[in-house]
This record gives sequence, structure tokens and C-alpha cells, in this order.
Amino acid sequence: MLMLLLILIFILILILGYTVLPYLLTSLFGYGVFRKGSQSSYIALTFDDGPDRHYTPQLLDLLKKHQVKATFFVVGKKAANHPDLIWRMHQEGHLIGLHNYVHRSNWTMSPWRIKRDLDRSADIVEKITGCRPIYYRPPWGLLAVFDFFLLKRYNIILWSLMTGDWRSKGGSAKIKNGILNHVKNGDVILLHDSGETWGANLDAPSYTIEALKDVLAELPKRGFSYQRIDEMMNGTTEHMLHKKRG
Repeated sequence: MLMLLLILIFILILILGYTVLPYLLTSLFGYGVFRKGSQSSYIALTFDDGPDRHYTPQLLDLLKKHQVKATFFVVGKKAANHPDLIWRMHQEGHLIGLHNYVHRSNWTMSPWRIKRDLDRSADIVEKITGCRPIYYRPPWGLLAVFDFFLLKRYNIILWSLMTGDWRSKGGSAKIKNGILNHVKNGDVILLHDSGETWGANLDAPSYTIEALKDVLAELPKRGFSYQRIDEMMNGTTEHMLHKKRG
């Protein structure tokens, strides 16, 4: 009985070390991740879970209208299914990062599976755009302990402001007020251009897009400017993409 108890305790410690420890390190101390910029008046709009055949084109149209460059953390499987949308993001000057091959928590996957899926997703985007992504946001922002070994190859990006836009409840007003009432210099804003993931509502991106019609017009009046994540981190986009050699 004692041996069984010790084994159970050991397993529990392993699980906590694999999941809870990296969560505490990143969420409380920001270890190994980028969550907020330091330059005054700049903010970064980031969009997860796409591309989506219905909502992503509408979002791209809106961003183009306001001449805003954003960062998209795409799901590899969806990128393979919608290469035209990935190409459009790239052509219109947006930064493309990774959000795993499927939207599944890293806590439920082995380190080998995470690495394999990330590399597979990067291959897909590189084949479409000629540029290999080096920015990565894990689903739900949940890192496993071995993800820290990915830091040599990927910049891990979290966020400093979110509005719960993956749920339809509260409509566009919730999202608009959540941003306009709380945005600060250097914020990395988490938004979504697809509602197909677990816990989200299918029509939720429609409210995000509606809210952004007012937000994109209002924030510059308050002195804010928009940056991609690579610009926010480094002040330049030149050297932050590995150009495909050919």
C-alpha cells in the first residue's frame, strides 16, 4: 500500500511539473514568453484559431480598410485547407505565427508530438508563403514544461489583454468596451477569427469584426498605433522571418 501511494505521489509530481509549473512560470513571472511591449502608444492585434473561410476574409477586408497590420496565429490543418487565405495574409503585410497543427492543449500531448505538429505547421505555411514562421502561441496559452526547449526555434507569444470574444454572449459591445476601456500602451490583444474550437461559439467572430469597426477607428484618435508582434519585439520585420532559399 505504501509503495502504491509513493508511486501515485510520484506520478502526481510529474504531472504537476509538466503542466502547472510552466503555467505558473509564464502567467505569473512571464518566463520565456512575450506578453506585452515596452514602446509607448503601440499595441498589437493578434488573432487565433483561423484561418476561417467565412470570417477571415471579412477581417482582412476590415484591416486593409484601416491600413492595420496584425498577427495571425494559425492552426496548421486549417492553413493547409485554406492556402489562399494564408497567402493573402502574407501579401497584405500581416505576420503569420503558429497555433499548433490542431487546436489541442499541450498538456495532453507529448513533447515529441508538440514538436512534430509545430514543424508540420511551419512547413505548411512556408510552402505557401516562402517564409518560415518563428512565432508560436500554444492553444489557451498552456505550455508544457518541455516547450521551453522550443525557445531556440520559436518565440512564444501570449497576451496582456483579452475580452472573451470567443463567446457570443455580450455581443460586440462586450468586445468593444473590453478593449476601449482597458487598453494600455504596449498591449498584446488576444482576439479570434474562428469560432470552431472547443468552448467557442461558431458565430462569435462576427461580433469581433463588428466591434473592431469602431475600435480600429477610435484607438488612433487616442494616440495608439498598431504593430505586428515582430515589430513590437524587435522594432523591425527584416530579420525575423527565415527566408526560404531557392
